[in-house]
Amino acid sequence: MAAAAHQIEGAAYEDGKGLSIWDVFCKDPDHVWRSQNADVACDHYHRYAEDIALMKSIGIKGYRLSIAWPRVLPEGTGSVNEKGLDFYDRLIDALLAAGIEPYVTLFHWDYPQSLFYRGGWLNRNSPEWFEKYTSVVVDRLSDRVSCWMTHNEIQNVIGYGHGKGVVAPGLTLPIADQLRAGHHALLAHGRAVQVTRARSAKPARIGWAPVPKPFVPATESPEDIDAARQAMLSVAENGMWSTTWWSDPVHTGAYPEDGLRHYGLDAPRVHPGDMDRIQQPLDFFGMNVYFGARVRAGGDKGYEVLDDAVGSPLTAIEAPVTPSAMYWSPRFCWERYQLPIMITENGMSLIDWVTEDGKVHDPMRIDYMRTYLAQAKRAIDEGIPIRGYFHWSIIDNFEWIHGYKQRHGLSFVDFSTQQRTMKDSAYWYRDLIQRNGAQLMDG
Repeated sequence: MAAAAHQIEGAAYEDGKGLSIWDVFCKDPDHVWRSQNADVACDHYHRYAEDIALMKSIGIKGYRLSIAWPRVLPEGTGSVNEKGLDFYDRLIDALLAAGIEPYVTLFHWDYPQSLFYRGGWLNRNSPEWFEKYTSVVVDRLSDRVSCWMTHNEIQNVIGYGHGKGVVAPGLTLPIADQLRAGHHALLAHGRAVQVTRARSAKPARIGWAPVPKPFVPATESPEDIDAARQAMLSVAENGMWSTTWWSDPVHTGAYPEDGLRHYGLDAPRVHPGDMDRIQQPLDFFGMNVYFGARVRAGGDKGYEVLDDAVGSPLTAIEAPVTPSAMYWSPRFCWERYQLPIMITENGMSLIDWVTEDGKVHDPMRIDYMRTYLAQAKRAIDEGIPIRGYFHWSIIDNFEWIHGYKQRHGLSFVDFSTQQRTMKDSAYWYRDLIQRNGAQLMDG
């Protein structure tokens, strides 16, 4: 199960927490649906014990959470907010007491506003700021936490937040500046891995959680499979969503040659030692998997991206439902990087509500989970080492620029009362865990 600090914690101005770029971004009424914000969100800061009890009742064995950087370091650097660290102490202790292993993500988009004023990811000093923040968290929690992730979907932070300007911090920078900010974020990842291994009180397992750009073959002919692989593992556009542009430096120590040719003079300046810093030994390749674009062989690039058929299923956030992405994304990334795979996010948005019987019926989510997990099972059966799966999310939450329009959780949240109600999908998932996945075989 997975969730992110800004999306569920609330308590945005309590106990010494500093401002994040999302706190500020949401103050503009044009940025988020119906001018909503995460000031309270799910009030997880005060209700974490209730939410952990929900996880335990479902049978969850691992929970992927994130640390709010400005809750720990209100200015991003400098003085530590002990009350913020105390909250994460209590959260980790409560998880362990419930038999749930914490998987801690260091950066899930809530960058400190004070550091943004100093240039944010565009500042060459930003990797050092991130390293110091990581040191504080690791020193405090690593006697109980052994599994760590550095960045979550850094592609979206740079592409949507620094290029398209539709998420925090809302910048529309030239491509060269986007790539420079991304390079600094990769350096921050490398520094965080180094300091975590050096300072962890327990042997650390470390990865990260990118969102590989997913492509699936239109058919399982060798030609279409090769075309989908090429589409997923090439750089052919100026968007920030290339799988290899981000993952090759982390796992191979170099930007991909086709990406350097494509970006030309816009490619970031690489200082001596940068790539050695970025390429640190990792224990798993995390990936967030939601959908895939269909590809067939042909065209000038060697592949053609196909439009979805009219009437194809969509989630409430208008993402296509393509279960085979849960097979092909792990397969292609395993082939290239040869690291065990962790599915760090997977789930769907729906428009749910509590019906007259007091329950939340979400059969489409159950079908989504069953079909996607069946594809994960196919990958495992074929020898692809998928070591974990985190469903998004345990509870309905603040979904960034979409506010509270859609719902992703296995538990419904009434945001006026903060009452939680387990959905049918939560009971289905509980049964799946108890039966060790038997539903994936017998339906």
